[in-house]
Amino acid sequence: MKGTLRISGGKRIKSPSGLTTRPTTSMVREAVMNLVGRMLENCHWLDLFSGSGVMGCEALQRGAKKVIAIESNKKTAQICKTNLISITRSLSNRKHIQVLNHDVITLLNKGFHSINIKETSDKKEKDPRFNLIYLDPPYGSNLYSSVFESLQKGNWLTNDAIVICEHSSEVPIRTPNGWTEQKRRKYGKSALLLISPPKEYSYDIDSKQRQKGPKA
Repeated sequence: MKGTLRISGGKRIKSPSGLTTRPTTSMVREAVMNLVGRMLENCHWLDLFSGSGVMGCEALQRGAKKVIAIESNKKTAQICKTNLISITRSLSNRKHIQVLNHDVITLLNKGFHSINIKETSDKKEKDPRFNLIYLDPPYGSNLYSSVFESLQKGNWLTNDAIVICEHSSEVPIRTPNGWTEQKRRKYGKSALLLISPPKEYSYDIDSKQRQKGPKA
């Protein structure tokens, strides 16, 4: 039997049953939205290990223009898609949402240009990549470093991107070499780390290097 979650504004969305998912608490969700603030307006939000899609739903309500969620569990991915569609229908502005039922690391390594993402307007976007990335793998999974590497390798990030990492407050994660630590916060058993990619990651999205990723 599926449960429900209440997001900001009081709307309820579906929540997967069982112990395979760990919904982000309302306290952490609210904290994330406050920490990134104005960046949410018209942002491109990438939700990794998305679960129910609750973080993408919160981002949509606060002005996100595009939300792409990646979830490996087929049933959970379907719930995520249902939730994102439900939120999008309640909003007046046009949004783009997409749920990819795929292993996160494998897909990230294939690269941003390996997936078909429709434009959100008639005009081609200057940079269609993601400026806000939410990373919430199972606590204790040790997947953070692999995701950081794959995000760069696959050219998923805009030059001003922020990666928001949710993790266990009992097991701190290190800021990877070359990345800039923006903020750290603790909320009971959960914690947040906000980081931005290395400066050398910045280059023209249309350059021939885009398939190769940033230089080592």
